Amino acid sequence: MPRYLFLTLLSLVPLAHAASPPSPDAAHDLAYSLGASLGERLRDEVPELQIQALIEGLRTAYQGKPLALSDERIEAILTEHQANVENASTAPRSEMALAFERDFLSKEIHKVHARELSDGIIVTELKPGTGAKPGAQDSVYVNYVGRLPDGTVFDQSTRPQWFRLDSVIAGWRSALVQMPVGAKWRMVIASRQAYGATGAGDLIAPYTPLVFEVELLDSKK
Repeated sequence: MPRYLFLTLLSLVPLAHAASPPSPDAAHDLAYSLGASLGERLRDEVPELQIQALIEGLRTAYQGKPLALSDERIEAILTEHQANVENASTAPRSEMALAFERDFLSKEIHKVHARELSDGIIVTELKPGTGAKPGAQDSVYVNYVGRLPDGTVFDQSTRPQWFRLDSVIAGWRSALVQMPVGAKWRMVIASRQAYGATGAGDLIAPYTPLVFEVELLDSKK
């Protein structure tokens, strides 16, 4: 029995326990209630479902008779269907996240003293620097705080740290080579130069712009 239909039917079992005391029609009413609840779910999930085929498959499996499709074929079909359902539910969230990002970046670029670098990173100088700018393959010695758009801190240094520029996110690579040693910048980095459509675990959702305060203390080859 494929796991998806089995789990769906299991989720309907509590209806039986919530029923009123048994009556002559209890068995019929239970079966009807299970069917009605399953039907409502499938109507939303598979609007063009062929009902007769559903009933045939349900009856055959319930009676323990040989199925018209192999277990492997059924498993493959249900796995593909589940993936399609998950993709369809993700798309609206992605569109909302991208719309939020566009609005957030638009507001950031209009803040006082903010300017946009050639690669789209929005920076505000918090402290000027007079030293040399790092090269693309250099290591940088920095203090930093990383925040989500709502101000939540997701990462920060407790003491200065060295990073190779070729090992950090694209937004850092782009911005720090334009930053003189001694400077401190507030950097707003679009998701395409951070963690993009993938995000970073539970900390950073897909399509999330990031805000960093970075103080460049030193650099070396």
